[in-house]
Amino acid sequence: MLALGADLESIVRDLDAMGYRALIAGGAVRDALLGHEPKDFDIEVYGITYDQLAQFLSQRGRVDLVGKSFGVVKFEGHDFSVPRRDSKTGPHHRHFETTFDPAITPREAASRRDFTINAMAWDPIAHELLDFFGGREDLRNRVLRATSAAFSEDPLRVLRGMQFACRFDLTLDPATAEMSRSIAHEYATLAKERIAEEFMKWALKAGHPGRIGPYLHDCGWSIHFSEIERLKGVPQDPDWHPEGDVAVHTMHVLNFAARIAERDHCEGDDRAVLMFAALTHDFAKADTTELREVEGRLRWTAYGHEPAAGPAARAFLERIGIKVAIVDQVVRLVEHHLAHASIGPEVTPRAVRRLAMRLAPASISQLLRLIEADASGRPPREPGLPDSAARIRDVAAAQAVAEKPQPPLILGRHVLPYFENRPGKHIGEVTRAAYEAQADGVFSTEEEAMRWLEGYMRNGHA
Repeated sequence: MLALGADLESIVRDLDAMGYRALIAGGAVRDALLGHEPKDFDIEVYGITYDQLAQFLSQRGRVDLVGKSFGVVKFEGHDFSVPRRDSKTGPHHRHFETTFDPAITPREAASRRDFTINAMAWDPIAHELLDFFGGREDLRNRVLRATSAAFSEDPLRVLRGMQFACRFDLTLDPATAEMSRSIAHEYATLAKERIAEEFMKWALKAGHPGRIGPYLHDCGWSIHFSEIERLKGVPQDPDWHPEGDVAVHTMHVLNFAARIAERDHCEGDDRAVLMFAALTHDFAKADTTELREVEGRLRWTAYGHEPAAGPAARAFLERIGIKVAIVDQVVRLVEHHLAHASIGPEVTPRAVRRLAMRLAPASISQLLRLIEADASGRPPREPGLPDSAARIRDVAAAQAVAEKPQPPLILGRHVLPYFENRPGKHIGEVTRAAYEAQADGVFSTEEEAMRWLEGYMRNGHA
C-alpha cells in the first residue's frame, strides 16, 4: 500500500534484521488510503530504546534530536520515534508526563492517538495494515471518531478534529462530540499559538472548509467562537440569497473559496488570507441586519455590515492568534468586499487606482477572489465573478495595480530641497498631497510629477 524510497526501505529492512519492528504510522497511512501520496513518513520502531535508535540512524546520516522529549529522532525529513505513554499531570495542554518503553505493543501505541483515522499503521515488511480501532471503516464512512476515552485528556484534539473534518469531509461521531462538549471549559488552558496552528491548518489544507460551522456547533465549542455561531438564523433577502441564512451562505462561500484557491494555486499566507476573509466577511451582519422598507417592499438588509466587518474580523483573528500580516490583509478585504457594487457600472481608472490604495496591504487580485467566492456562495444561483468585478479586474490590469498600488512618483527626497533640506511633518504633508494627485490621474510620469511639484510648491505650499 505504501511505497517507501530506496533509502528508507533499506533502513526499515536493517532494523528488521536486527530484531526491531518498524511501522509507518499516522497521517501517511490515512493519506494513502484516501488515494493521496504521502510526502513524509512517521516511523515507530518497537523493541528499541531512544538512544539505540539515535545511534543507529546517526551511522547513516545526520540526525536531529530536537524531538527527544517526545522520543522522536528527525532523519532526512522523516520522524523516527520509539513508542511512548502519555499521562496527564495538570490542567493545561502541556501538562503531560511522557514515558518510553520498548515493550509497548503497536495496539497500545495506537490507542494514544487522537482519532481512529490517525491510529492505523502499515508494516512495510509484512505488507500488513494494522487497524485496531476501525480507522479504515471510519474513513470509508466519512466519520471522525476518537480512538479512546483518552481523547478527553487533551482539549487541543477538538481543534485538531476541526481541521481534519474540514480537510477530509468528515462528520463528527456523536460519542466523540459528547466527549468534546465535556471538555469545552478547558479551552482556556490552550496556548494561543496552538489554537492559531490548528486554524492555520484549516485555512491552508481544508478542501471542505464549510464544515467548520457545523463541526464547532456539534462539538459544543462554538461558545468560544461566537462570531461564527451568531451567523446562524440571521436572515437574508431571498432574492439575493436563496441559499438561506448568513451561516449557510458563509459555509458555501468558504467551500467556493477553497476551490478558487486551488484553481489559482494560492498557497501559504495568500491562501490563508482568502480563507479567513471568506469566513469573516459577513460577521457584522449579526449586528446590522434589519427588516426595512426598500422601494415599497419590506426586505432584510444589512446596511453598514461591510465597514463593520473589518473590526469584527480583526478582533476574532487576533483572539485566535493569527499573525498580524494576515490579519491586516483580511481586514482590508472584508471592509471592501462589496467594492464592485459601490464603484458602480462605470469603472474608471481613477476609482480602481484609489481602490488599490485603500486595499493595501491587500490587493485587488485578492479582493476579486473574495468577491467571486461571495457571489458563488448563493446556490442555486449561477456561480462566478460578477460582471462589475470583471470590469474592475480589466481596468486594474490596464493600470498595473492588480497586485499593489502604483508606487508614488514623488518621494520625500524630491520635496526636501523646497524646504532647505529641513525634515519634518511638512514633507509628509506634501508627499501625501502628491500621491492623492497621482491617484486622481493628474500626472503619470516622473517628468509630469516634477512639473506638478514645482507648480504645487510655487503656489504657496512651501
